[in-house]
Amino acid sequence: MTKAQRVLRTVFGYETFRPLQEEIIAKVLARQDTLVIMPTGGGKSLCYQIPALLFDGLTVVVSPLISLMKDQVEQLKALGVPVAVLNSSLSPEDYRANVRLVKSGEASLLYLAPETMLMPRTLSLLQGVRLDCLTIDEAHCISEWGHDFRPEYRQLAEVRRRFPKAVCLALTATATPRVRRDIKSNLRFSADHEFIASFDRPNLFLQVVPKSDPVGQTLAFLQELEGQSGIIYCFSRRQVEELAQVLQEEGFSALPYHAGLPEEVRRENQERFIRDDVPIIVATIAFGMGINKPNVRFVLHFDLPKNIESYYQEIGRAGRDGLRAQCLLLFSYSDAAKIRYFFREKSPRERLHAERLLQALVDYAEDDNCRRVRLLAYFGEKRKASGCDMCDNCTAAEEGLVDLTEAAQKFLSCVYRTGQIFGANHVIDVLRGSRSEKVLQRGHGNLSTYGIGQEFSKKQWFHLARQFVRAGLLHKEPEYGSLKITPEGWKVLRGQERFRGRLEEERVRVTATDLSDLDYDRELFEILRQKRKALADRANVPPYVIFPDNTLVQMAAFYPQSEESFLRLHGVGRVKLKKYGTVFLDAVYSYCRRKGLEERLPERRRRTRESRARSRFQKRRYQEVGEMFQAGRSIEAIMKAFSVKRSTVLNHLYNFVRAGYALDRHRLLEASTLPRDRQMAVLGLFEQLGAERLTPIYERCKEEISYDELALLRLVYLSVE
Repeated sequence: MTKAQRVLRTVFGYETFRPLQEEIIAKVLARQDTLVIMPTGGGKSLCYQIPALLFDGLTVVVSPLISLMKDQVEQLKALGVPVAVLNSSLSPEDYRANVRLVKSGEASLLYLAPETMLMPRTLSLLQGVRLDCLTIDEAHCISEWGHDFRPEYRQLAEVRRRFPKAVCLALTATATPRVRRDIKSNLRFSADHEFIASFDRPNLFLQVVPKSDPVGQTLAFLQELEGQSGIIYCFSRRQVEELAQVLQEEGFSALPYHAGLPEEVRRENQERFIRDDVPIIVATIAFGMGINKPNVRFVLHFDLPKNIESYYQEIGRAGRDGLRAQCLLLFSYSDAAKIRYFFREKSPRERLHAERLLQALVDYAEDDNCRRVRLLAYFGEKRKASGCDMCDNCTAAEEGLVDLTEAAQKFLSCVYRTGQIFGANHVIDVLRGSRSEKVLQRGHGNLSTYGIGQEFSKKQWFHLARQFVRAGLLHKEPEYGSLKITPEGWKVLRGQERFRGRLEEERVRVTATDLSDLDYDRELFEILRQKRKALADRANVPPYVIFPDNTLVQMAAFYPQSEESFLRLHGVGRVKLKKYGTVFLDAVYSYCRRKGLEERLPERRRRTRESRARSRFQKRRYQEVGEMFQAGRSIEAIMKAFSVKRSTVLNHLYNFVRAGYALDRHRLLEASTLPRDRQMAVLGLFEQLGAERLTPIYERCKEEISYDELALLRLVYLSVE
């Protein structure tokens, strides 16, 4: 393990192992077969790449997609790792060259597709060399209970028995307890040789919004994340084409990707996305598996995925560099019905299994509680705390709720009087007094609830209906969508309990506005990003192969100006220092000289148990900002101290107040540029509409007062005298 630590530092440029990596690598080096369940971005690859560099023989990696192999091989070659690949995309000359690398023992790693692995000539090749490790990536494909079962993966168990001296490592990011048992049984692993990392991806902001105007919602979302890289998933090829065209017409740089496109177009579009030539890809689920693009800042599900495992895998493509990313799901019951339509082609057993998987995703979308609790529970992980502060439910304040008991009683009464056999659409038509043939033919125009709900629009009633279902007042029958009143619903209908909810339509909220908690220099970051892109284009590789975003963030935060300082950065090893050190050090030095800045890289040190414990008690940024303001520093001075925008300082002060601290109300008022009478008018609106959201105040002010000014006056409103 001392050698493994050295390889980690000198080859890969990381100072410490991530959770479980060290234990897994020790098991593999001890030649103990191991199953690893680790989320996307958790560091699975190092669990076989480091042993491959320490074993005398060959490590074979079975991977399902050519794109994954190509991606990893490019990154390993950039690090100086001897690696080969055999798949159908190679020319005959390249194929023979890679076979020679394997036969000669020059290659430490060999990437194969499962179909290639099963070919007689491949098995013959491997029997002629020393095979030390067989790694099966995306191992959930082995299990018939997995969401992506592949028959050829099932045959790998027999291949594995051909090489009894090779240690076997199976890895996946998505596996329920049942799938894990099936993988181990098929590969004949010992029950205790299993490592399960947390499925939690704390840097992903999870949000589900009712799908009302999907194109408009998508455009609003993208405008807030302008220029950032992301994936939009659609259900059908036609939807992919139409949405990509709309985005292009609206001025966004976006390309389509689906299985119906010519192979060369798919390949080119994927390459342009990976190389940061185009920031947005609109795709079906055919896109993304195994692509290790670390700077994907958002994943938007325009349509509902088929199951919660697909959803988890797809959002896992965001924020693989550990920096903040946004995951938005536009949810509608009609999407679920569309997916169920295709279940009819399955056998009764398969249909039941598919329905359970889909229903788990619907339950997740309808949940009003912490999304992480529901998501992690599906994979058998219990979350200790319910407040994650990185999902829409946890960041929605209780103050935003209003008493909607009367509306609930109207809706529930109408469900009852129409026979509890209709979905929300028909119930809403009755409530709003629709003259449709369906309503009048059934005699529902004569009901006492006919026309009593005209105070709300159809969209508002749908929004309310979803809340009633999520709150458990109604049960929604999965296949046909009919609504039935639950015992909890009867209590509200009879006036025994009240119902509180949100009246206004939910909107897309973007919180992933910054990459990192580090106070990095944005101007320098952009300079370094352009420098990286030029180097990547020259080397014909994706930019992240040169350096990932978080390495550039550290350069822009600490201004390293020597090779020793450069080596301390995350992701910088000896090979990358030699290849790129001079270029980036020159850029940093030139920028610092022009701006009069000095290096401020902290000392590198091992994080001992004691230092980890100390870090838990370090002040959060909002506490530092709040205390600086209370100590007499102006907002402008704080902006300069941290090199951040005014809105960032105001957001920190808002978090400071929400945490229970007090701010000087008079100093806040002095910072406002509005006349006294307008200040009082805005404070009156906060009293009337609440202080949780600024948009309603902004709209009531006819969009004449900036959000920064409103954020400042919100602090005044929340600060006691």
